[in-house]
Amino acid sequence: MLLFLVHLIFLMSILYVGVRKGGIALGFLGGLGVFVFVFGFHFPPGKPPVEVMLIILTVVSVAACLDVSGGLNYLIHLAERLLRRYPKYISILGPFTAYFLTVLVGTGHAVYSLFPIIYDVAYKKGVRPERPMAATSVASQMGIIASPIAAAGASFLAIAMDHHIALNLFDILKVTIPSTFFGVLLMSIYSFNRGKDLDKDPVFLDKMKNESFRKSVETNYSLISGEGIAKEAKLSVYIFLLSIMSIVCIALFSLSPHFGGKVVPMTSVLQLVMLSFGTIILIFCKIKPADVVRSLVFSSGMTAVLAVFGIVWLGDTFIQYYKPQLIVQLSEVIKEHSWFFAVALFIVSVFLKSQASTLLIMVPVALTLGIPMEVLIGFIPACNGYFFFFFYANDLVSMSFDRTGTTNMGKYLLDHSFMMPGLVGVGSSTLLGIVLSKAFTV
Repeated sequence: MLLFLVHLIFLMSILYVGVRKGGIALGFLGGLGVFVFVFGFHFPPGKPPVEVMLIILTVVSVAACLDVSGGLNYLIHLAERLLRRYPKYISILGPFTAYFLTVLVGTGHAVYSLFPIIYDVAYKKGVRPERPMAATSVASQMGIIASPIAAAGASFLAIAMDHHIALNLFDILKVTIPSTFFGVLLMSIYSFNRGKDLDKDPVFLDKMKNESFRKSVETNYSLISGEGIAKEAKLSVYIFLLSIMSIVCIALFSLSPHFGGKVVPMTSVLQLVMLSFGTIILIFCKIKPADVVRSLVFSSGMTAVLAVFGIVWLGDTFIQYYKPQLIVQLSEVIKEHSWFFAVALFIVSVFLKSQASTLLIMVPVALTLGIPMEVLIGFIPACNGYFFFFFYANDLVSMSFDRTGTTNMGKYLLDHSFMMPGLVGVGSSTLLGIVLSKAFTV
């Protein structure tokens, strides 16, 4: 027991330092942790998540082509037109715009361009910016598990394939899409009237007495003009959407090829489709490959690849070594209360900051405990624990764009602006996910 505590403390220390450092540090520190476990504590090394890393690499590369071509800016332009047309409902439309953008492009980092727009619309309408800003940040991460091209769903498929379980992408999406949509809806409704209106908030009114603060708050954010968007940008969006539709159709109608009696797994299909359509975007939208590598989307994606590589390898090394003991300790609890595994997923995701990493480490444990894969699908929404501590990039960016200061980190670490919207959104989506997964398995 003492050795277990020592190893656990070491693991948590690696995670803590990695999260605080951010970026690629999480991947490097994960690799350092594996080195210490293997050479210092004599653990057998775990399994690196190669399949998922390849999927992230593929999808991010294509999304970067979309970004360089101007296609991502075109999507933001369409979103801005919607938000400015109905400013009264910014607390609902803002989160849903971010959610659908994430579903389309497979990464929550695409939301950064939406934050200044949402702030500007909210402030001009007299809506407390905290309402849409905090919910939008959470919604941008909830959309990942509902995306047909994100690493989370691919991770689940990869695990099913490793355990020789028949599962396709549609089996996952028919649970994750309605459950996360419902969660974002409840979270948006909750956020609609949270906090005091700006004209009744004494803290904000007192700050407005400062001339420099007032000027910064009232700075206008200019409308993205659709006139400057090139035809290649629109074409790249159409091609990108076609790639997503192709993946969904292959999964929905079981169109994956058969060779030697074996079906080509959806993880491979996703990679092949995205690489093919990425080539089409690269050629027909006249993109320079060097520009793709230099794009923010690509660099963010490569950071995610390295983070998943190091931290999942570390987690798998620890879990595999202590798996027999963990199974004994958890089996009785899980047998009586299977929902407790959703709580475990949430807690792990709080520290790992990655749905894919959380699933790769925890789902094999659940299968050993006897929880059916079909039931586990309902637990996937619980992997969105990013918001619990406000250190994640999306939360920090949303706070920086809210110049009124209403979207804040609180005073006591856990009383920040994202806590309640996150608990409402993730909690409700997990509950519905569990209900749907059980209904589909009857």
